[in-house]
Amino acid sequence: MKIATYNINGINGRLPTLLRWLAETKPDVVCLQELKCETHKFPEHALLGLGYHAIWHGQKSWNGVAILSRYGEIKETRKGLDGEPEDKHSRYIEAFINGIVIGCLYLPNGNPFPGPKFDYKLRWINRLQLHAQKLLSFGLPVALIGDYNIMPTEQDTYKPEKYVDNALFRPEVRKLWRELVNAGWTDAVRELYPDMRFYTFWDYLRNAYGRDAGLRLDHFLLNEALRSRLLSASVDKNVRGWEHSSDHAPVWIEIAEF
Repeated sequence: MKIATYNINGINGRLPTLLRWLAETKPDVVCLQELKCETHKFPEHALLGLGYHAIWHGQKSWNGVAILSRYGEIKETRKGLDGEPEDKHSRYIEAFINGIVIGCLYLPNGNPFPGPKFDYKLRWINRLQLHAQKLLSFGLPVALIGDYNIMPTEQDTYKPEKYVDNALFRPEVRKLWRELVNAGWTDAVRELYPDMRFYTFWDYLRNAYGRDAGLRLDHFLLNEALRSRLLSASVDKNVRGWEHSSDHAPVWIEIAEF
Protein backbone atom coordinates (compact mmCIF):
# COMPACT_ATOMS: atom_id res chain seq x y z
CA MET A 1 0.00 0.00 0.00
CA LYS A 2 1.52 3.27 -1.14
CA ILE A 3 0.54 6.39 0.81
CA ALA A 4 1.68 9.85 -0.30
CA THR A 5 1.51 13.45 0.84
CA TYR A 6 1.75 16.50 -1.40
CA ASN A 7 1.39 20.18 -0.61
CA ILE A 8 -0.05 21.14 -3.98
CA ASN A 9 0.00 24.94 -3.41
CA GLY A 10 -3.25 25.61 -5.27
CA ILE A 11 -5.04 22.52 -6.58
CA ASN A 12 -6.90 24.10 -9.49
CA GLY A 13 -3.94 26.08 -10.78
CA ARG A 14 -1.71 23.01 -10.61
CA LEU A 15 -4.26 20.36 -11.51
CA PRO A 16 -2.37 19.19 -14.64
CA THR A 17 0.73 18.60 -12.49
CA LEU A 18 -1.27 16.67 -9.91
CA LEU A 19 -3.02 14.52 -12.51
CA ARG A 20 0.25 13.77 -14.30
CA TRP A 21 1.93 12.71 -11.06
CA LEU A 22 -1.03 10.54 -10.04
CA ALA A 23 -1.13 8.85 -13.45
CA GLU A 24 2.62 8.17 -13.43
CA THR A 25 3.08 6.98 -9.83
CA LYS A 26 -0.35 5.62 -8.85
CA PRO A 27 -0.29 6.00 -5.07
CA ASP A 28 -3.17 4.27 -3.30
CA VAL A 29 -3.88 7.07 -0.83
CA VAL A 30 -2.85 10.74 -1.09
CA CYS A 31 -3.03 13.54 1.46
CA LEU A 32 -3.10 17.01 -0.12
CA GLN A 33 -2.50 20.36 1.56
CA GLU A 34 -2.87 24.01 0.57
CA LEU A 35 -5.78 23.43 -1.78
CA LYS A 36 -6.44 27.18 -1.84
CA CYS A 37 -9.94 26.63 -3.15
CA GLU A 38 -13.45 26.85 -1.79
CA THR A 39 -15.19 23.58 -1.10
CA HIS A 40 -17.50 23.81 -4.13
CA LYS A 41 -14.55 24.42 -6.49
CA PHE A 42 -12.68 21.22 -5.66
CA PRO A 43 -11.94 19.25 -8.90
CA GLU A 44 -13.72 16.07 -7.82
CA HIS A 45 -14.65 14.85 -11.29
CA ALA A 46 -11.13 15.20 -12.71
CA LEU A 47 -9.80 13.01 -9.88
CA LEU A 48 -12.57 10.47 -10.30
CA GLY A 49 -11.50 10.20 -13.92
CA LEU A 50 -8.23 8.71 -12.67
CA GLY A 51 -9.99 6.44 -10.20
CA TYR A 52 -9.53 8.55 -7.07
CA HIS A 53 -12.38 9.18 -4.66
CA ALA A 54 -11.88 12.21 -2.43
CA ILE A 55 -12.95 14.02 0.68
CA TRP A 56 -11.88 17.61 1.25
CA HIS A 57 -12.12 20.63 3.51
CA GLY A 58 -11.78 23.80 1.47
CA GLN A 59 -11.23 27.46 2.23
CA LYS A 60 -11.14 30.48 -0.06
CA SER A 61 -7.59 31.50 -1.09
CA TRP A 62 -5.83 29.77 1.82
CA ASN A 63 -5.20 26.41 3.50
CA GLY A 64 -7.42 23.46 2.58
CA VAL A 65 -6.79 19.72 2.94
CA ALA A 66 -7.98 16.62 1.10
CA ILE A 67 -7.60 12.85 1.10
CA LEU A 68 -7.70 10.82 -2.12
CA SER A 69 -8.13 7.05 -2.33
CA ARG A 70 -8.17 4.35 -4.97
CA TYR A 71 -10.06 2.04 -2.57
CA GLY A 72 -13.49 3.47 -3.36
CA GLU A 73 -15.67 5.81 -1.37
CA ILE A 74 -13.98 7.23 1.73
CA LYS A 75 -15.37 7.10 5.24
CA GLU A 76 -14.72 10.56 6.68
CA THR A 77 -14.30 10.59 10.46
CA ARG A 78 -13.42 14.20 11.30
CA LYS A 79 -12.84 17.74 10.06
CA GLY A 80 -10.83 20.10 12.24
CA LEU A 81 -9.35 19.70 15.71
CA ASP A 82 -10.97 20.31 19.06
CA GLY A 83 -9.88 23.13 21.35
CA GLU A 84 -10.63 26.40 19.54
CA PRO A 85 -14.21 26.56 18.24
CA GLU A 86 -13.51 29.96 16.67
CA ASP A 87 -10.68 28.56 14.52
CA LYS A 88 -12.13 28.36 11.00
CA HIS A 89 -8.92 27.41 9.18
CA SER A 90 -9.23 24.28 7.02
CA ARG A 91 -6.19 22.41 8.31
CA TYR A 92 -7.23 18.89 9.34
CA ILE A 93 -9.31 16.10 7.83
CA GLU A 94 -9.44 12.45 8.82
CA ALA A 95 -10.71 9.23 7.28
CA PHE A 96 -10.80 5.46 7.69
CA ILE A 97 -9.35 3.81 4.59
CA ASN A 98 -8.50 0.15 4.03
CA GLY A 99 -8.30 -0.50 7.76
CA ILE A 100 -6.15 2.56 8.58
CA VAL A 101 -7.01 5.87 10.21
CA ILE A 102 -5.49 8.59 8.01
CA GLY A 103 -5.15 12.11 9.44
CA CYS A 104 -4.23 14.72 6.82
CA LEU A 105 -2.92 17.99 8.25
CA TYR A 106 -1.55 21.36 7.25
CA LEU A 107 0.12 22.77 10.34
CA PRO A 108 0.38 26.58 10.57
CA ASN A 109 3.55 28.21 9.27
CA GLY A 110 3.80 30.51 12.28
CA ASN A 111 5.90 33.31 10.80
CA PRO A 112 6.76 35.98 11.65
CA PHE A 113 8.32 35.12 14.99
CA PRO A 114 7.51 36.42 17.52
CA GLY A 115 3.87 37.27 17.07
CA PRO A 116 0.27 36.01 17.10
CA LYS A 117 0.82 33.65 14.15
CA PHE A 118 3.60 31.90 16.05
CA ASP A 119 1.43 31.69 19.17
CA TYR A 120 -1.36 30.16 17.04
CA LYS A 121 1.09 27.58 15.71
CA LEU A 122 2.06 26.49 19.22
CA ARG A 123 -1.58 26.21 20.26
CA TRP A 124 -2.38 24.19 17.13
CA ILE A 125 0.41 21.71 17.87
CA ASN A 126 -0.89 21.32 21.40
CA ARG A 127 -4.34 20.58 20.02
CA LEU A 128 -2.83 18.03 17.64
CA GLN A 129 -0.99 16.37 20.53
CA LEU A 130 -4.25 15.90 22.41
CA HIS A 131 -6.00 14.42 19.38
CA ALA A 132 -3.00 12.20 18.57
CA GLN A 133 -3.13 10.78 22.08
CA LYS A 134 -6.81 9.98 21.61
CA LEU A 135 -6.05 8.21 18.33
CA LEU A 136 -3.42 6.05 20.03
CA SER A 137 -6.04 4.84 22.49
CA PHE A 138 -8.25 3.35 19.75
CA GLY A 139 -6.02 0.36 19.03
CA LEU A 140 -6.15 0.92 15.27
CA PRO A 141 -3.37 1.52 12.73
CA VAL A 142 -2.97 5.30 12.45
CA ALA A 143 -0.94 7.67 10.28
CA LEU A 144 -0.75 11.45 10.78
CA ILE A 145 0.40 12.81 7.45
CA GLY A 146 1.05 16.16 5.85
CA ASP A 147 2.88 19.45 5.81
CA TYR A 148 3.93 20.00 9.42
CA ASN A 149 5.86 23.20 8.68
CA ILE A 150 8.49 21.88 11.11
CA MET A 151 12.12 21.02 10.53
CA PRO A 152 12.73 18.61 13.42
CA THR A 153 16.56 18.69 13.33
CA GLU A 154 19.47 20.49 11.70
CA GLN A 155 19.62 17.58 9.28
CA ASP A 156 16.29 18.75 7.85
CA THR A 157 17.55 22.06 6.45
CA TYR A 158 20.35 22.91 4.08
CA LYS A 159 21.46 25.85 6.25
CA PRO A 160 20.42 25.65 9.93
CA GLU A 161 21.97 28.98 10.87
CA LYS A 162 19.66 30.77 8.44
CA TYR A 163 16.55 29.57 10.28
CA VAL A 164 17.41 30.32 13.90
CA ASP A 165 14.50 32.75 14.27
CA ASN A 166 12.19 31.10 11.77
CA ALA A 167 8.96 29.60 13.12
CA LEU A 168 9.68 26.38 11.21
CA PHE A 169 12.82 25.79 13.27
CA ARG A 170 12.32 27.56 16.59
CA PRO A 171 13.29 25.55 19.70
CA GLU A 172 9.74 25.82 21.05
CA VAL A 173 8.35 24.14 17.94
CA ARG A 174 11.00 21.43 17.79
CA LYS A 175 10.41 20.66 21.47
CA LEU A 176 6.70 20.12 20.82
CA TRP A 177 7.58 17.90 17.85
CA ARG A 178 9.77 15.72 20.08
CA GLU A 179 7.02 15.50 22.68
CA LEU A 180 4.55 14.44 20.01
CA VAL A 181 6.84 11.76 18.57
CA ASN A 182 7.92 10.47 21.99
CA ALA A 183 4.30 9.96 22.99
CA GLY A 184 4.09 6.94 20.68
CA TRP A 185 4.77 7.93 17.07
CA THR A 186 7.48 7.12 14.53
CA ASP A 187 8.83 9.54 11.92
CA ALA A 188 8.70 7.13 8.96
CA VAL A 189 11.47 8.71 6.87
CA ARG A 190 13.89 8.93 9.79
CA GLU A 191 13.05 5.37 10.83
CA LEU A 192 14.30 4.11 7.46
CA TYR A 193 16.98 6.70 6.73
CA PRO A 194 18.34 8.10 10.02
CA ASP A 195 21.40 9.73 8.45
CA MET A 196 20.24 10.74 4.97
CA ARG A 197 19.32 14.30 4.02
CA PHE A 198 15.79 14.36 2.67
CA TYR A 199 14.21 17.60 1.50
CA THR A 200 10.57 18.03 0.52
CA PHE A 201 10.39 21.80 -0.09
CA TRP A 202 12.48 24.17 -2.22
CA ASP A 203 11.67 27.88 -2.34
CA TYR A 204 10.88 29.51 -5.68
CA LEU A 205 13.53 32.18 -4.98
CA ARG A 206 17.28 32.14 -5.65
CA ASN A 207 17.24 28.90 -7.65
CA ALA A 208 16.73 26.91 -4.44
CA TYR A 209 15.71 23.76 -6.31
CA GLY A 210 18.69 23.94 -8.65
CA ARG A 211 21.04 24.39 -5.69
CA ASP A 212 19.21 21.72 -3.65
CA ALA A 213 18.72 24.33 -0.92
CA GLY A 214 15.80 22.49 0.60
CA LEU A 215 13.87 21.84 3.79
CA ARG A 216 12.11 18.73 5.11
CA LEU A 217 8.64 19.87 6.12
CA ASP A 218 6.35 17.02 5.04
CA HIS A 219 6.18 14.06 7.41
CA PHE A 220 4.53 10.74 8.16
CA LEU A 221 3.99 9.91 11.83
CA LEU A 222 2.98 6.28 12.32
CA ASN A 223 1.76 4.48 15.42
CA GLU A 224 3.30 1.13 16.32
CA ALA A 225 0.77 -0.90 14.34
CA LEU A 226 1.91 0.84 11.13
CA ARG A 227 5.58 1.26 12.01
CA SER A 228 5.97 -2.51 12.09
CA ARG A 229 4.65 -2.67 8.50
CA LEU A 230 6.78 0.13 7.05
CA LEU A 231 8.67 -1.02 3.95
CA SER A 232 10.07 2.02 2.15
CA ALA A 233 9.91 5.79 1.76
CA SER A 234 11.05 8.38 -0.76
CA VAL A 235 10.55 11.85 -2.24
CA ASP A 236 9.51 12.34 -5.87
CA LYS A 237 11.98 15.19 -6.12
CA ASN A 238 11.81 15.38 -9.91
CA VAL A 239 8.19 16.60 -9.72
CA ARG A 240 9.40 19.82 -8.09
CA GLY A 241 11.30 20.49 -11.33
CA TRP A 242 8.23 20.21 -13.56
CA GLU A 243 6.92 23.39 -15.13
CA HIS A 244 4.49 25.30 -12.91
CA SER A 245 5.00 22.84 -10.06
CA SER A 246 4.36 23.39 -6.36
CA ASP A 247 7.30 24.44 -4.18
CA HIS A 248 6.88 21.08 -2.39
CA ALA A 249 7.53 17.65 -3.87
CA PRO A 250 5.37 14.59 -3.22
CA VAL A 251 6.59 12.27 -0.47
CA TRP A 252 5.49 8.66 -0.07
CA ILE A 253 5.80 5.55 2.03
CA GLU A 254 4.94 1.92 1.37
CA ILE A 255 3.49 -0.31 4.03
CA ALA A 256 2.71 -4.02 3.98
CA GLU A 257 -0.96 -4.78 3.49
CA PHE A 258 -2.95 -6.06 6.46
